[in-house]
Amino acid sequence: MTPDLLVAVPNLSEGRDRGAIDLLGRSFAPARRLDTHSDADHGRSVFTLAAPQGELATGLVAGARAAVELLDLARHSGLHPHVGALDVMPVVYRTEGQRGAACAEVLAAAGRIGAELELPVILYGELATRPEHRERAELRRGGPAGLAERIASGAVVPDFGPARAHPSAGVVLAAARPPLVAFNVDLETGDVEVARAIAADIRESAAGGLPGVRAIGLYLVDRGRAQVSANVHDHRATSLRDVVEAVRAHASVAEAELVGLAPAAALEGFPGDVALRGFDPRRHVLEEALRSN
Repeated sequence: MTPDLLVAVPNLSEGRDRGAIDLLGRSFAPARRLDTHSDADHGRSVFTLAAPQGELATGLVAGARAAVELLDLARHSGLHPHVGALDVMPVVYRTEGQRGAACAEVLAAAGRIGAELELPVILYGELATRPEHRERAELRRGGPAGLAERIASGAVVPDFGPARAHPSAGVVLAAARPPLVAFNVDLETGDVEVARAIAADIRESAAGGLPGVRAIGLYLVDRGRAQVSANVHDHRATSLRDVVEAVRAHASVAEAELVGLAPAAALEGFPGDVALRGFDPRRHVLEEALRSN
């Protein structure tokens, strides 16, 4: 495993068109694509990329260019909250020693995307330039149209690019962060209200909720199931096992799913009686994927 490789996890608002998804995935060169996770119900594809500093920014700009050319939010369908064709663009630092490089890389990519593509970029998380930009959920309030209105009124000011949403590609949300684990738990029931109640109960903001967990409840038409879709921001505080056990304290679990890759530590003690759909440790454990690429 090359220690100086940076990782990025761009999320694009397309989950059904296999041809477009393949073109988008290949567009991130010279960055290497470790994984592609697409979901038709969510209307989303998550690409995991790895490259040295410099090459990663170039790949992200190329991917953003392809997203502008191929995707139009007016034709988007899917359940996942979003505000852009290239919806989020996080660069991941796996150690504190990589933090500066990750911040520099995402800022370099964001600057070029704003200038070359006239696509506005807003920094969130630890790079947020305003308190109200820190949480993605706040920026996504009202969807693409809601954010476009707030930009037009001056209530939200992009950090890079024009002071208006792109007419077809919306806005890019960019950040540098430690590894985040996107993790879905499918329920045996198709009752979305059950999933929503569980999500409200386990998310960090709830009394007694799980530390570092954001969660929503969804109904998956293609699978006929309800799902608790979670982001685990700190897998050291809350493992994926903790999420599964919290969910099945309220409802029977059908199976679970990683979206992208996860550090090995996040999977420690994962329940043996819960299937992880499509899981291959060589591809989906971050350390192993980096070692083999």
